[in-house]
Amino acid sequence: MTNIRLQRLFNRNERVVIVAMDYGLFGGPAEGLIDFAQSARQVAPCVDGVLLSPSMIPHGQDAFNYKGAPLAVARLNWSTVFCSPGDSEASTVASFSPAEALRLGADVVLASLTLETGSESSDAHNVAVFRQLCRGAKDLGLPVIGEYSPPGAESLPPDQLHAKVCRGARILAELGADAIKTYYTSRLKDVTAGCPVPVFGLGGPKRQTQGSALQLAADEIAAGAGGVVFGRNAIQVPNPRAFQEALCDVVKRGLAPEAAVRKYHLE
Repeated sequence: MTNIRLQRLFNRNERVVIVAMDYGLFGGPAEGLIDFAQSARQVAPCVDGVLLSPSMIPHGQDAFNYKGAPLAVARLNWSTVFCSPGDSEASTVASFSPAEALRLGADVVLASLTLETGSESSDAHNVAVFRQLCRGAKDLGLPVIGEYSPPGAESLPPDQLHAKVCRGARILAELGADAIKTYYTSRLKDVTAGCPVPVFGLGGPKRQTQGSALQLAADEIAAGAGGVVFGRNAIQVPNPRAFQEALCDVVKRGLAPEAAVRKYHLE
């Protein structure tokens, strides 16, 4: 790990906690993000990064404008796979250049990749978009998190999801990603073992309880993940800062989820 920005994200080899605040980019105003500036003020200082659209960095400046603050992780491309997850051809475009993201305050960038769309030309186009963004980011010294999102991921049978994630994570690493954000699978250890860069497990759909969300994070870390990226489960809760502090304790310090629930008085 020779990139200083990447070293800052991992804070001397700690496991990473990133809070995702980018889902307005695909669904418009959403619970927990309607007042974006207020949501940014609720981000816990223990968090390592906040994922968001580059153009929202100025609106969320209170999450980043102090010494030791989380890093701004800027999403560079836009894909239909996130707007119509059950019925999408995963058309992808570069929505921001790495240079524009850097000017707006990005410390790290993220670019997604979807393959096995059913169209060879779409798959090839998606790889070309990822490589264009990855190359541009590396030229500017920006670390790249690659996000792998299979079409219809949340409706796939567990074995099929695992196979797609296992292949996709390795492909992203081979294409130049410095870390991978992807779905938790029933055999995530195989994914992390087959990937030469850190894998971050995402939080996925909103969980029924905060304890079950923390248990997911613990399971991802136990399977070898280098960190987690939680959005709705870290934002759409009564006290986002308390949950995020609990999440940091579980991910970084190995606190048991049930103990974290008690410590931070979570519902």
